[in-house]
Amino acid sequence: MPVDPSELTIARFIKAPPALVWKAWSTPEHLAKWWIPAPIECKVVKLDLHPGGAFETRMREDGGDFQPHVDGCFLEIVPEAKLVFTTVMTGGWKPAEPWLALTAIITFEAEGSGTRYASRVLHKDAADARKHEEMGFDQGWGTAIDQLAAVVQQLA
Repeated sequence: MPVDPSELTIARFIKAPPALVWKAWSTPEHLAKWWIPAPIECKVVKLDLHPGGAFETRMREDGGDFQPHVDGCFLEIVPEAKLVFTTVMTGGWKPAEPWLALTAIITFEAEGSGTRYASRVLHKDAADARKHEEMGFDQGWGTAIDQLAAVVQQLA
């Protein structure tokens, strides 16, 4: 099957059940600990987990001011299984013009005693996907998933 050049994907096995991985994703204080690669700080402003709900995070480096990170809208929520968000809308389905237009499909699939955590990130075209890849998609999203796994282990 040919790979869509406008998509980026990453997946990891996390040694915890989907319920714990979901808890780390769906609880603002837990999400703030792993969503952005350290040492950058994350502030979760909004995490309204329902279709049309706002998803807003900010980031801060070296003690400076918090800057925009994600300002998006949830499209689909299936607790402990799937969430989908986009940056082309904000909460309440309001159109937005993001610095990087994307839709992320995050899945939590039970696998043995753990979870196969996967992210499929759709971009408007191959050029935007390349831009995201060149910005460090694999390293950044991979580091965040590793941090997620560490937070989940603390919750276990």
